[in-house]
Amino acid sequence: MTNFRSGSFQELPVVVKNLIIINVIMVVLQYTLGTRGIILADYLGLHYWSSPLFRWWQPFTHMFMHGDALDVEATLLHIVSNMFALWMFGRILENMWGPQKFLIFYLICGLGAAICHTGVLTWEFSRFHAAFMQFQQNPTFDQFAAFVKSQNFSVNPQFMKAWALDDQCNYCAAEAIRGINDRYLGMINEATVGASGAVMGVLFAFGYLFPNAELMLIFPPIPVKAKYFVGFYALFELYAGIKNSAGDNIAHFAHLGGMLFAFILLRVWIDNRRRHF
Repeated sequence: MTNFRSGSFQELPVVVKNLIIINVIMVVLQYTLGTRGIILADYLGLHYWSSPLFRWWQPFTHMFMHGDALDVEATLLHIVSNMFALWMFGRILENMWGPQKFLIFYLICGLGAAICHTGVLTWEFSRFHAAFMQFQQNPTFDQFAAFVKSQNFSVNPQFMKAWALDDQCNYCAAEAIRGINDRYLGMINEATVGASGAVMGVLFAFGYLFPNAELMLIFPPIPVKAKYFVGFYALFELYAGIKNSAGDNIAHFAHLGGMLFAFILLRVWIDNRRRHF
């Protein structure tokens, strides 16, 4: 597993280098256009399939976008962490596999992340829509309170208090329906961006192929084997995705999707190599 192709080990091989360059260019373009009122994520970010903003190329282009043009600090943190991980682990894989095979692997992991993320959104939105329809059939305060609790729906506490004190509120039900509908439209039109799904696939492949390689954690600064680091990371993503805390804008199931497709692709390649031999 540690035999590399002929020639010296490249610290910045061609595919990793060009992926980093493309991602940096796209961040600069996002910021430049964003200052002029053009939100590039509306065109290239991944949107839900029923959104009017969805385009067929977005499952591919979303993995070259990062952050928000209006939040420079978060954008820099997003792209620096992804590109550092891509360089750290991707260069090992590209030196071992060669540029063509590594690029195919990277893109498939990114597309797999988009597929898994969209699948989870389909399930979540179907539950949201079903609960919304049930509330509309009986738009009482108790039904709305149940909807808010089951869907982790944020609502003005003053509005809830006013409706609770006046069960016969004439406008409360209409306001609630309007607020839920606006939130639903905002959810399906929200863009998902980032190379994290593809990078998680690269990280998984490194841990799978080099399970006993030691990685140095930053906090705390202790060494840990790659297989344990990847396993813990996957469990954390699963926990965070299921918990789905309010204010968490990380696509955890996209990360898991990148890992899942990495595992599938690695197994296919390994099985094919065994049959060849």
